[in-house]
Amino acid sequence: MQTQFGLIHFWQQGDMVTHATALILLLLSVISWALIVGRFARQLRMNRAIERAPQAFWQARSLPDAIAAIEESDRTALFSGLAHAGAQAAENYESSACLGAGVSLSESVTRALRNQMLSAQANLEGGLTFLASVGSTAPFIGLFGTVWGIYHALVALSGSSSVVLDKVAGPVGEALIMTAAGLFVAIPAVLAYNALTRANRLVMAQLDGFAHDLHAFYATGARRAAVKGKTTIASAPTSAAVARQAA
Repeated sequence: MQTQFGLIHFWQQGDMVTHATALILLLLSVISWALIVGRFARQLRMNRAIERAPQAFWQARSLPDAIAAIEESDRTALFSGLAHAGAQAAENYESSACLGAGVSLSESVTRALRNQMLSAQANLEGGLTFLASVGSTAPFIGLFGTVWGIYHALVALSGSSSVVLDKVAGPVGEALIMTAAGLFVAIPAVLAYNALTRANRLVMAQLDGFAHDLHAFYATGARRAAVKGKTTIASAPTSAAVARQAA
């Protein structure tokens, strides 16, 4: 009696539509879990980069050392990409002959950092659309399998002169498995989407703060001199120092 209500019996009794629905849900589940595991593993690396990368950059004594330190501390290339983009924009500012050379150093660095931020945001959001789509459509795919299974069971019973409960309970219960399968696929996808969306907002806030610090660093006159060849990472002159020089 137990074999009449098992998954193997459900698969054997199903038709092509039921099999296709079940395979679609299985495929969505496999891809979703692969994305979830991969994205959460990457999130752990980003958390380590948030703690180490900016500190490694600012503690260096020269710009080449800072670039090397942030590359070593940031395996995700999010923070190191910002540092590279800002340094490249500041280095190419004087020698560039392109259309963008007509803007100031501050605007040139801002453009480079903004483009890098957009690229980082697109990279962070990769796969989230798929998880959101799975979370919203998987329950309905499972419900379609349930409705089709019940319809298939009723059609099979249409030729019987009397309806026996055992003949109806088995097919209907097996069809309801499709609803449970749809929820099994959708719930992890929705939870992972919400968690990753929140984590991405925190990462983007950290990247935004680091980008503002880099802009202030690369866009100063002292930074321009350091990019041209000085070894020590200099800071912008304070107002007290400017007053002493004027005196």
